[in-house]
Amino acid sequence: MRARWGRRGSRRGGLGLSGTHLALLAASLLSTTLAIYVCWKQLPPLPWGSPSPPRRVNVLLWWEPFRGRHNPRRPPPDCQRRFNISGCVLHTDRAAYGEAQAVLFHHRDLVKVPPDWPPPWGVQMPPAEEQKGLVMDDVGQEDEAETLGALGPRPPGQRWVWMNFESPSHSPGLQGLAGNIFNWTLSYRADSDIFVPYGYLYPRTHPSEQPPGLVPPLARKQGLVAWVVSNWDERQARVRYYRQLSQYVTVDVFGKGGPGQPLPDAELVHTVARYKFYLAFENSQHLDYITEKLWRNAFLAGAVPVVLGPNRTNYERFVPSNAFIHVDDFPSASSLAAYLQFLDRNPAVYRGYFRWRRSHAVHVTSFWDEPWCLACQAVQKAGDQPKSVPNLAGWFQQ
Repeated sequence: MRARWGRRGSRRGGLGLSGTHLALLAASLLSTTLAIYVCWKQLPPLPWGSPSPPRRVNVLLWWEPFRGRHNPRRPPPDCQRRFNISGCVLHTDRAAYGEAQAVLFHHRDLVKVPPDWPPPWGVQMPPAEEQKGLVMDDVGQEDEAETLGALGPRPPGQRWVWMNFESPSHSPGLQGLAGNIFNWTLSYRADSDIFVPYGYLYPRTHPSEQPPGLVPPLARKQGLVAWVVSNWDERQARVRYYRQLSQYVTVDVFGKGGPGQPLPDAELVHTVARYKFYLAFENSQHLDYITEKLWRNAFLAGAVPVVLGPNRTNYERFVPSNAFIHVDDFPSASSLAAYLQFLDRNPAVYRGYFRWRRSHAVHVTSFWDEPWCLACQAVQKAGDQPKSVPNLAGWFQQ
């Protein structure tokens, strides 16, 4: 049966509409298309689309940490190649001060006498009798003064970043730093503006595929307890605890200080791997101060860490509770020694301390390249909201 409007429609352009109706329809379609286009332009980019490249950022490292004045400058790292962070232009030449969006100041170098950071800002120097722990470096001061004088005023919007990876106990001169000079903090503290821990655990991509050597072979572990210590101080809690522990269990000590055997840094991980336990004893006990002694010396070497540092709760913010042994878990050094000997006799229980390795792997921070590149990334992601640190010492020493 033929449709009632079939033939009639064939004589009127196939829709049965007049010319006026067609014009109105075309105008309606055009306005709808324009509205859709405007809305589409306002939508956020699709997650699978090509992201816009990060903005180019210049970061100046004012001092190269622990570099002697007469040692050559080390070339800045390639953040794209090393850490997949693009858009970073890193400098050690102070001539780049005027174009730097951020300047990193290493705390150990802030306490030099006289200070050589950009005028008119600087250190409120303590009295002479309190300067005994400060570093006097008067070589080439005339050249430094000439360079500083040519820098000019602090560029608008430039961020000054206070960088420190030592504990408050080993950070002299904190009280002498004037307030509101620095905009950001960069440290191992989790509440820093730029948080850079000494290491961390990250999820394995395919946890079901267990790589070889996930649990270190016990047959290779000929020793029980190892400790590597470079700075020996009988006043420190770690040395006092070692003195007690070594009365009940053998501890092989390596390093420059005390009774240690010399051990090149390149051989540290290989040496510790031959032991079941490693004393990851920090030189001082402070919030979040968990150093390479845990991440590299113990975890990377495949030894179970026995930790002395912040409390257990603080450690458990960063690592599983069954990945380490805390000295605070035991009423005495003798009871800790007895537990280590128990684990030595019970391999199945000992292997339980490696269970976390099935799902996670260890990252050890690369100093000083990684903090430098992460500072650049932080500037790229930051907005223009101004910020300053009013009381640096009060925050860091809490």
